[in-house]
Amino acid sequence: MFTGIIEGLGTLESIQTSGQAKRFGVVADFGLDGTRIGDSIAVNGACLTAVTLKGRRFEVDLSPETVSRTTFGQARIGDRVNLERALRLSDRLDGHLVSGHVDGQGHLQGRETRSNAIILSFGIPEALARYLIVKGSVAVDGISLTINDCDLSSFQVSIIPQTAEITTIGLKPVGAPVNIETDIIGKYVERFTMGRKTAKEPARSGIDVDLLARTGFLDH
Repeated sequence: MFTGIIEGLGTLESIQTSGQAKRFGVVADFGLDGTRIGDSIAVNGACLTAVTLKGRRFEVDLSPETVSRTTFGQARIGDRVNLERALRLSDRLDGHLVSGHVDGQGHLQGRETRSNAIILSFGIPEALARYLIVKGSVAVDGISLTINDCDLSSFQVSIIPQTAEITTIGLKPVGAPVNIETDIIGKYVERFTMGRKTAKEPARSGIDVDLLARTGFLDH
């Protein structure tokens, strides 16, 4: 698990392709003291496992599923990436609970400066937008952000100059793709209330007002 509070930036130094899979070599801008091979590191919001480690350089393997879900299919050597090592149980939870399992991609639609804030709008598929709520949380390229406004195809967030300076979000041009992870709680709640056994199964009658009344949770 992660918090969405970016620890620092890194640079994508190498890309090896094997069929639909990839291996990335990343050099962190900060020391990786205490990190070991096998540890989880979120790279632009995707939870990846360090398979080699030497100084500030580490390598991670990307499965075909990860490549297809994320912006990594378009990655190039020299790209700057957000990095966060896994949350420790003793750490403060400053952002929100982020699993590092990217749900899909969005793109930066617009940027506007208002006083000391930078307003960013992102376009996303409706399948992701359904899990967003005003003042809820979303991870964009691994950055924990609060949603100002949202509809069925987009959402808006406000960031401070510090966030723009220390993460890749300040480098993104309009139109740039981003990794999106929606709040994990909303997905579980939907699964339980819709009565699905699998994600592809049509929704059955789940929890509704009639069920709550019949089981004693509501007064008749």
